Amino acid sequence: MRQIILDTETTGLEAQRGHRLIEIGCIELVQRRPTGRTFHTYLNPERLIDEGARAVTGIEDDFLLDKPRFADVAAEFLQFVDGAEVIAHNAAFDVGFIDAELARIGAGRFAERVQVLDTLALAREKFPGQRNSLDALCKRLGVDNSHRELHGALLDANLLADVYLALTAGQGQLGFASETAVTETQVIAATLKILVRPRILRAAERELEAHEARLAAIDKKSNGACLWRQ
Repeated sequence: MRQIILDTETTGLEAQRGHRLIEIGCIELVQRRPTGRTFHTYLNPERLIDEGARAVTGIEDDFLLDKPRFADVAAEFLQFVDGAEVIAHNAAFDVGFIDAELARIGAGRFAERVQVLDTLALAREKFPGQRNSLDALCKRLGVDNSHRELHGALLDANLLADVYLALTAGQGQLGFASETAVTETQVIAATLKILVRPRILRAAERELEAHEARLAAIDKKSNGACLWRQ
């Protein structure tokens, strides 16, 4: 199973108002294991970055002036993700911006090429009523994000990969690469069989004799009131 962990950074919050992608970061997983293959690029959005987005990402307008436009990297990006399950946190946000960029170059919709899984929806199902931001999930699931001072697409994709694996731990994580891998349920079932079928150890003859002698002594001392013989 091939999966792509994806994160993006943008000039602002609303693609419908002309905001654009400024960074894309992707990490490839195969059978739930990182392969080492990544896709990462900064993008020239051909517009200014909102102050709020600049504060969150630390990316300045001047830094992006010599970076490629989305149209320049679209083919490479789509080839990297094609046919995979794409995993993103608050996926509607990332997919909305990608769809807007694809529309500008007449390349169709993102969901026509990939399946999309939203880890925010997974987290809300697993932890209802709690904060489920990426930082909150890192803290809850024991993922070290101490180095995350600013948002960055590739950095956040790495964190999200760890969060996703922790969120879905137990879903076939034993023997990832094997078609005959045992499931966690099978392991539990095997353990229960061991628990309900313990090994029986029978007392040796000398132990039985010692036990009988001990009961006789108790019986004599208690005037025949030994409970173990009643």
